[in-house]
Amino acid sequence: MIDKHIIQLFFERSEDAIRITAETYGRYLYTIAYRILSDNEESEEAVNDTYHGAWNAIPPKQPDSLKLFLARITRNISLDRLEYLLAKKRNRDMEVLLDELQECMIVQNSTEQRIEQQIITDSLNRFLESLDQESRMIFIERYWYMKPVKEIAQAWQCSESKVKSSLFRTRKKLKIWLEQEGIAI
Repeated sequence: MIDKHIIQLFFERSEDAIRITAETYGRYLYTIAYRILSDNEESEEAVNDTYHGAWNAIPPKQPDSLKLFLARITRNISLDRLEYLLAKKRNRDMEVLLDELQECMIVQNSTEQRIEQQIITDSLNRFLESLDQESRMIFIERYWYMKPVKEIAQAWQCSESKVKSSLFRTRKKLKIWLEQEGIAI
C-alpha cells in the first residue's frame, strides 16, 4: 500500500515522494550500494542519485514493486560508480608510476622516436640484466606489473621503505646507464 502512495506522490511531483522513499527504503538502498562500493560517502551518493533517478523515471514508469525498482537503480548506479572509481584508481596508479620514471623516459611520436624507443628497450634490457635479481625483480614488479609498494614488500618479506629505496637507487642507476649509452633523457 505504501508503494502505491509513494508512486502517486512521484506522479504528483511532490517532494514528499523523495522524503518518504528515503524514510522507507533508504537503509535498504544504502546496504545495496555499500555492498558494491564499500565506502560510506560513495554509497550515500549512490542512494541520493537513486532518488534523482526515480524522480526522472516516475512518471512515465509505474513500477509494480517500488522496492525492486529502486534497488535496480541503486545497483546500476553503484556498479557504474565502482567502474569509474576503479578506472580512476588505475589511472592514478599509472600516473604515479610514470612520474617515478619520468626522468628516464622519452615521449614517442615520430618514426625516429620509435627507433629511439627500440634502442632504449634494448638498453633497458641490458640494464636489467646487470642488476642483482632482487633489484631487478622489484623494479619489474613495480614498473611492469604495476604492483603497489606494499604488495612488493610483502612478497619480498621486507619493509616498504626498503622497496622504495631499492626503486630509488635503481632509477638513479638507470638514469646514469641511459646517459652512458648516449640516450637523451
